[in-house]
Amino acid sequence: MSTHSSHSHAAGVTHQAPLHGVRVLDLTRLLPGPMCGLHLGDLGAEVIKVEDTGAGDYAAEAVRQLVNRNKRSICIDLKQASGVALLLSLCAQADVLIEGFRPGVMARLGVGYSAVQAVNPKLVYCSISGYGQTGPDKDAPGHDVNYSALAGVADQMGTAQDLALSNVPVADLLGGTMTAVMGILAALFDASRTGKGRHVDVAIADGVLAHAVVPLAGVNVRGSTKPAGADKLTGELPCYATYRTRDARFVAVGALEKKFWDTFCDLIERADLKPLHHPLTPEQSQWVRDELSRLIGAHTWAYWRDKLDGADCCVTPVLKLEESLSHPQFVARGMVLPGVTAAGQPFVQFGSPVQMTDFDFAIRHPAPKQGQHTQEILLQAGYTHDEVDALLAQGTVA
Repeated sequence: MSTHSSHSHAAGVTHQAPLHGVRVLDLTRLLPGPMCGLHLGDLGAEVIKVEDTGAGDYAAEAVRQLVNRNKRSICIDLKQASGVALLLSLCAQADVLIEGFRPGVMARLGVGYSAVQAVNPKLVYCSISGYGQTGPDKDAPGHDVNYSALAGVADQMGTAQDLALSNVPVADLLGGTMTAVMGILAALFDASRTGKGRHVDVAIADGVLAHAVVPLAGVNVRGSTKPAGADKLTGELPCYATYRTRDARFVAVGALEKKFWDTFCDLIERADLKPLHHPLTPEQSQWVRDELSRLIGAHTWAYWRDKLDGADCCVTPVLKLEESLSHPQFVARGMVLPGVTAAGQPFVQFGSPVQMTDFDFAIRHPAPKQGQHTQEILLQAGYTHDEVDALLAQGTVA
C-alpha cells in the first residue's frame, strides 16, 4: 500500500503526534477492537497487532486492510508457556493492552489483568466484550444486532413498517470502539499522573445503551418509547424524513428548525406548507408527507442535488458512499485517501476524523500481513537473533 498523509500544515513542518511514544498491544480481531487500535495508531501510538499462530485475525481481507493500518503484526502462540512469557515481556514495555475475548479467557491463558499488572503496574488493560466482565449475561455470545436488541436501540431503528439493519454497525463501533478509546485515553491520562494503570471493562451493550438518550427522554416523559417511525427523529415529523426521488434515490429533509423549513418551502414554492412545520394532527402530518413525497418524487435525484446546492435549509441529497468519496467537503478535509494495493488494485482509505493543531495525520504503516513484523518486534524488544530463531523453531512465534 502506498503511504499517505493528510491534514498537513506548511510544507516541511513536522509535528509530534499526541500519542507519540505510547505503545499498544492489540490482541483483538474483527471490528470493534481493531478499530480502537486504528484510532490510537492514527493519533501516533505504536500499535503492535498480536495474532495467534493459526487463523489469526480472520476478518474479511478488505476489512482487515482498512482497520489495521498504522500497526505492525506479531504472531504468538499463547497456548505455550513460552508464548505467555513472551507476551508478558512485551507487556512490561507497553502502555496499553486491548483484548476482545470472552470474560475469563485471558486469565486462563495466564495473561489476565492481575498477571499483566504484576509485570507492569502502569499498563492500561482494556477488555472489550459483548456484555462486559460481570453480570448474568457476561458469557453470552452476540453480534452488533444482538447488543442493539438487548439495549432497546434496535427497537428504535427503522420505520413504522419494519425495523432496519445498518451496514455501519452502531453497537460495535459506538458502543465498543469509541467507548474503549474513551476509557483507554482517560486511564492513560490518569496513569501518567499516578503511575498506576487500570482495567478498563467495556461492554458493547453498555456502550450503545448509554447513548440512547433521546429514547430515554421519551421514557422519562411518557413512561415508554414510541415505536420506530413514530417519534420525532424516526418519522413522526414530515420535516425530518427521507423522501424517494423519481429515479428511486432519496433526499434527506432535516428542517427541524422553523427558519430552515420556511426556506425549504420557498425553494419548492409551497408557502402554504410553512404553517405546517409541526402538524397538529396525524392527518395533517400525513397530508404534508404526501405532498412532499409527490413533489420530491416528481424529479430525479440529480435535479434535487442541483436545486439544493447552496440552499440553507438542512435538506440534502442522500449520497452513495462511492459518491461521498469524491465530495469536495470530504476531499478538502483530507478524509479520502486514494491509493493502490501491492497488486496494483485501487484502494481507498478514510483519513483520520480527528483534526487538531500541530498534528499531521499520516499512514506510517499499511495494514500488515499476519506475523509480518514478528522478528523485527522481538529484536526491538531486546531478544537476540539466536533467541528469535529458537522461538520460531519451537512454534512459539510465527
